[in-house]
Amino acid sequence: MLPETDEHRLIRDSVSALASDFGHEYFAAQAKAGSNVDKLWKAAGEAGFIGVNLPEKYGGGGMGISELAIVIEELAAQGCPLLMLVVSPAICGSIIAKHGSTDLQEKWLPGLASGDLQMSFAITEPNAGSNSHEITTNATPEGNGWSLSGTKYFITGVDESDAILVVANTDRDEKTGKGRLSLFVVPTDAPGLSKTLIPVEMQAPERQFTLFFDNVKLDATALIGELNDGLRQVFTGLNPERITAAAVANGISRYALTKASDYARERSVWGVPIGAHQGVAHPLAEAYIQVELARLATWRAADLYDSGEDPGEASNIAKFSASEAVLKALDSSIQTHGGNGLTTEFGLADLWFVARLLKTAPISREMILNFVGQHSLELPKSY
Repeated sequence: MLPETDEHRLIRDSVSALASDFGHEYFAAQAKAGSNVDKLWKAAGEAGFIGVNLPEKYGGGGMGISELAIVIEELAAQGCPLLMLVVSPAICGSIIAKHGSTDLQEKWLPGLASGDLQMSFAITEPNAGSNSHEITTNATPEGNGWSLSGTKYFITGVDESDAILVVANTDRDEKTGKGRLSLFVVPTDAPGLSKTLIPVEMQAPERQFTLFFDNVKLDATALIGELNDGLRQVFTGLNPERITAAAVANGISRYALTKASDYARERSVWGVPIGAHQGVAHPLAEAYIQVELARLATWRAADLYDSGEDPGEASNIAKFSASEAVLKALDSSIQTHGGNGLTTEFGLADLWFVARLLKTAPISREMILNFVGQHSLELPKSY
């Protein structure tokens, strides 16, 4: 059991009740049709859940990443894993709330908090991978503003977003050759910005895009925080990204294990429920243990972040453990259902690619192991 407050439990119950009115059938139907989940998003926004982590003076809940992680987990536990909650309020909202100018905060935070506006996050590039020092998208001074050019890859939900938080080079360290990064808010209707859909097998309401910035003109107010300080600023959003991605995984795990245990209690073969057989019970029990450990790790990471302490190690551990546990939970649930586990009716197999994505993104398990090896175990740097 998580060491949560009564307020946390109330949020869980409220979000669970709201999400159950939609359920996985709604989510899956929208995803399969290539549509969004506007009705669910709007309902969550009206209830105050989308911006629960954003400042009260801009219409948010004034709470923290702990509470947003609860919202995200409970939605996923009802079969509705919303990746844009990781992107818009967790990453972009957190960065703008901490580093954005008053003008940027007033312009974007009220809409991000209510859910009336959404924002995508663009850091990944085709050739840079996880190496942010190799980013080639450049913002160069022009007049009183900037000209932005470059390409971003696998950017989530651009077709639903009103703006994109873009990580770009604005200078280069003469000694190391590494780029100095800055952050910008770019409206999705900016002239010179175009997008191409990336076809993927994953069924989710959020689609993936390649973005092309061709001398996109930005005024001076588009810059977030300090010039050339983007690498430090971006971690205001990247640690919440890891924590909330873990919350998505934990919610899917709970959804899968609930369905499996219900089925194992009800399905009888040879005169007894299949859950009585250790061959069925033990894999589910082992998955449950892994999931609960991942949930504890996620809670710890969120608590550190909200307390103003360094959450880097804990956030990576939470993301790693949750992304491993969800595959075990989902696979065990599908196996428990036998052939039914692969049918549309039972609502499990369509979540496989969403769960599998979380092992690779938003940060791969290999990069997490690199981090733990270097920073936690003090081993020599490998890259």
